[in-house]
Amino acid sequence: MGFSLPIFDYTFTNYLLMLLRSTPPVRQFIGSEVKTPYERAKVAILPIPYEATTTYRQGCERGPNALLEASDQLEAYDEELKRETCFEVGIYTHPPIADTRCDRSIASEQMLQVTAQTVSQLSADNKFVIALGGEHSITAGVVRAYQQLMSEPFTVVQIDAHGDMRYEYEGSIYNHACVMRRVLEMGLPTLPVGIRSICKEEALLIEEKQIPVIWARDIATQPDWIETAIARIATPKVFITIDLDGIDPSSMPGVGTPEPGGLNWYALLAFLRRVFETREVIGCDLMELAPVVDSVVSQFTAAKLVYKLIGYQALSQGFLCR
Repeated sequence: MGFSLPIFDYTFTNYLLMLLRSTPPVRQFIGSEVKTPYERAKVAILPIPYEATTTYRQGCERGPNALLEASDQLEAYDEELKRETCFEVGIYTHPPIADTRCDRSIASEQMLQVTAQTVSQLSADNKFVIALGGEHSITAGVVRAYQQLMSEPFTVVQIDAHGDMRYEYEGSIYNHACVMRRVLEMGLPTLPVGIRSICKEEALLIEEKQIPVIWARDIATQPDWIETAIARIATPKVFITIDLDGIDPSSMPGVGTPEPGGLNWYALLAFLRRVFETREVIGCDLMELAPVVDSVVSQFTAAKLVYKLIGYQALSQGFLCR
C-alpha cells in the first residue's frame, strides 16, 4: 500500500495557516547583506524546526536556527568554484514552519501536510528549495511535494548513517527511523549512501527490493565508489536528502544518532558535485542537526554544506559563469 498524506477538513486548513504564520522570522542565510526579494530569488531556504520522535540525542529543532546563525560567518567567496556564489544567486530565507519550539502539540501528520504545501508553493514559484530540519521524518513531506509536482519519477539520494527503512518504530509510522520506508511506499527509487547501521527488518527489505546501497565500508575501501554510485541512479532527476549523521562524527558531532565511520568532508563534496554534474537535482534537504553545547563545529559545517549545495546547483543550471 502506498504512502499518502492524510486529507484534513476546513478546521485543519486553518491550522496549517497558523503553522505558517505563528513563528517569528529567522535570520537570512549568509547574512542580511545578501538578502534577495522573493520574486528575484532562485534559491529558497526553508527552516522546519520540527522535533517529535527523537530517540537518542535531542535538540534537532534548534538545528535550523543554529545553522542560519553560523552562516553569518561563511566567506562569500567559494575557493572551489572561484565565485562569490551568494552575490550571483538570489537566496531567500522563508520563515520557519511546523516549529515545535513554539508549539509542542504539532502532530507528525500536520507537519507533513504543511511541509508539502509550502514546498509545493515554493517550487511552483521556480525556487530551488533547500529544507532545513529538524528530524528526518520531515523528508517524507518534502518528497511528497515533488512527487505531486513532477510528471516523471525521480531518485531520492539518501546520505545517512542509518537505513531509516523500518515500517514503524516506537508505535509510529512517522518516526524518523521510518522516513525512507515512506519514500519507498511512494514508488520512488532510492540510493542510500554511507549506510552503516540497519536492523534485520531493513536488511531483509534491502535484499527483497534490491535497493542499491552504497555502504560506508565500500566508501572506505573502494576508490571508484562515486562512479559506482552514480551508475546506480536510474533516473535523470534526483532529490538529495542529507541526514548529517551520514558524515563522520569527528567532523559532525552534533547529530541525534551518531555512528562511527561515514563520509569525510571532501569525499562528500566530490560525490555531491558529481551528482549535480550528471543529474538534474530538483531539491535538497539537510536534516538532524542537533547542536552541541560550547561547540559551533557542526552548525558551521552544516551551513557551509548548504552553501556548497547552492553553488553546485547554480553551476549546473548556468546561474554562475563557468
